[in-house]
Amino acid sequence: MCTVIAIGPQASVDGSTLLSHSDAGQDSRVRKIAAQDHPPGTKAPVHFGLQEITRPDLDYFGEVIGEIEQVAHTYAYFHSAYSHINEHQLAIAESTTSQRPELRCERGQGEQIMTVEQVMVFALQRCRKAREAVVLIGALMEAHGFLSSCGDGSELLCIADPEEVWVMELLGVGQGWRKASGDPGAIWAAQRMPADHVLIVANWSVLRELDLDDRANLLACAHVQGYAEARGWYTPSSGQRFDWRQAYIPLPREWASSRLWLFYSDVAPNLRPWPERRLGSDAMDCLDAYHQVVEPLEIYPFSVQPERRLSLQDVMNFHRSTFEGTIYDITAQPAWQVPDANGQVSKSPLATPFPSPDQRRLLRLTHRRPVARHFGYYSGICQLRQDLPEDIAGVYWLALGNPLVSTWVPMHLGIEALDACFSSYEPQRFDEGSARWCIEFVDNLMQLRFQQALPLLREMREAFEAERSTEWRVLEEELQKEPDVSKRAQRCTAFAQAAMAAVPHFYRSVRERLLVDLNHCRTS
Repeated sequence: MCTVIAIGPQASVDGSTLLSHSDAGQDSRVRKIAAQDHPPGTKAPVHFGLQEITRPDLDYFGEVIGEIEQVAHTYAYFHSAYSHINEHQLAIAESTTSQRPELRCERGQGEQIMTVEQVMVFALQRCRKAREAVVLIGALMEAHGFLSSCGDGSELLCIADPEEVWVMELLGVGQGWRKASGDPGAIWAAQRMPADHVLIVANWSVLRELDLDDRANLLACAHVQGYAEARGWYTPSSGQRFDWRQAYIPLPREWASSRLWLFYSDVAPNLRPWPERRLGSDAMDCLDAYHQVVEPLEIYPFSVQPERRLSLQDVMNFHRSTFEGTIYDITAQPAWQVPDANGQVSKSPLATPFPSPDQRRLLRLTHRRPVARHFGYYSGICQLRQDLPEDIAGVYWLALGNPLVSTWVPMHLGIEALDACFSSYEPQRFDEGSARWCIEFVDNLMQLRFQQALPLLREMREAFEAERSTEWRVLEEELQKEPDVSKRAQRCTAFAQAAMAAVPHFYRSVRERLLVDLNHCRTS
């Protein structure tokens, strides 16, 4: 259920390339893996289960299911369930998509060993530029076979550097693949996003017609069209250009279309007449699905030139969205309307955009998938900047848990290590020293009276983030005046670790405030 947003350098407020990934995997223990040199003949292990590790030891990367040739030098990168960025401002974000049933292959159904999270690590260890990473990922997937680690889905990667963004889609080749056959173990294609465009990925394929002659803007495996022809999924004699999505992708789900609508109707409101899905004065009429316009999904573009430049804050805000004020807002459903002591009907303080399965069944709520998610594992935004030294040009922003509840913490790529509270999380053992556990405690507590808890959280968090923002601006100015790399690393590390260490303390204070205020509401 990952949402990815990409902002080209000519479409952002400050000239940054921005790449985000929300609701990433279970292993939210982010740590920096140092650059390393490797002797000739060394093998690099291929792991399975990178995204789901729950063990406390940070040196365990999952079960080893194969190996590939190691390179002489690997770059430093930030490791987690889905590793996002390396020391050279190469950034990668992931969103699971769908593929034809014939292409699906899970573990044990063939000799495929390369999961998307593992190939992201290899790219970050070995590449500096986005185009270079596309080529490497394609080669590794073809040679070692694409293995799905998220059900039976395909995968989409957004790969960025300070100059450009590529969207790469990866498909399997079905059960029974054998490396010795010599046949490619994956199907893939990648398209470059214009520098003045933005895009969103919402667990659905975005590639359409492929101009295979445009090597500046399109890269693909040699068999991308031929494989579809051989299976009868594309007929050249039809006179139509080869369409990736028509050939390889089944119908999308509403969880994708709702996020596409929210993003594109906001950043390009005049691109075309968008379906009317904002709540008006009469919410009951707006929620009538019988009269809801069902749009052709082709109206959502691969990318679009936005009608205003977007900022880092815009990306953060979108990832915090629960579709408030739209027909997708779960708290606007009629079941939450209750009479008060005076007989006036109003929204219940219990109304939450994250109802439990029991609440959905009890109240007969229509299930919708918000952008933000209760127990969303973690979110990252990679801010990639030009004309600065790499160690301070790239910034990795992290929010652990539900982004609606959480706070974003920045770190420059030159930091030497994260604070332990951001590298500590065991789902089976509560830990006051774990930032994610402290955030999730508040997230759970808010569900008792969400409508009263959310304004309180926002008030406290705005003050907390404003203080961090002021300190961040001062640090940025000082770093750009400091010529010594080692001194910059010390300053960056000290700031990042202090900012992280402040997060558990802050959420404990929010928890205490909520316990008092919500208890007062329950007894008054």
